[in-house]
Amino acid sequence: MDYLSLLKLYLEKSNPITIAVLGILSLYFILVNWTFFYRFLILTFWIARERRSLETVRMGGREPPLTSFLSQCMVEMTPESGDYCLFDATRRSTKGLTLLAIVASTSPFIGLFGTVVSILETFYLLGKEKGSLTTISTSIGEALVATAAGILVAIFAYTYHLILKRKAYELISYLKMEIDILLQQRRNHDHVPMG
Repeated sequence: MDYLSLLKLYLEKSNPITIAVLGILSLYFILVNWTFFYRFLILTFWIARERRSLETVRMGGREPPLTSFLSQCMVEMTPESGDYCLFDATRRSTKGLTLLAIVASTSPFIGLFGTVVSILETFYLLGKEKGSLTTISTSIGEALVATAAGILVAIFAYTYHLILKRKAYELISYLKMEIDILLQQRRNHDHVPMG
């Protein structure tokens, strides 16, 4: 028997609530993967730009390059504007983390809900009809698919959440170093005695 035949057989035997739960978990899985890959690419390119910008500033550049987030964010080089830029960059770089956290925490419960409903239906049918142990074990095995799907989605969501959180931290670290160097250069320039 091929996988499509097994899937068709499973869907024909399954409770409508279990099918709905698996549909929700499938949608979650698609959203989680789309969010992760989209945000991962954005953060990777952003970090690369800020890394180059930091190197330019470390080599004596007095202003951040035009490609840097800071050149677009800071009107004047002050500690307050630096803090504003860090807060804005944090807000932008952590987009999508809330969705991943929600999916990671709710998908096991959604899967468990589907399993519990399927098991309740199995016991209800068992009470109406005399069933064998084979019937019960087959029904419970089919019901546990929803729990497994929920756990699988949660694993991906939680892992992606941690990876993107680390990327956001790396980006903010580069920006913070760049701001510190630029502010120090400004202080040194402002305190040079005229003679």
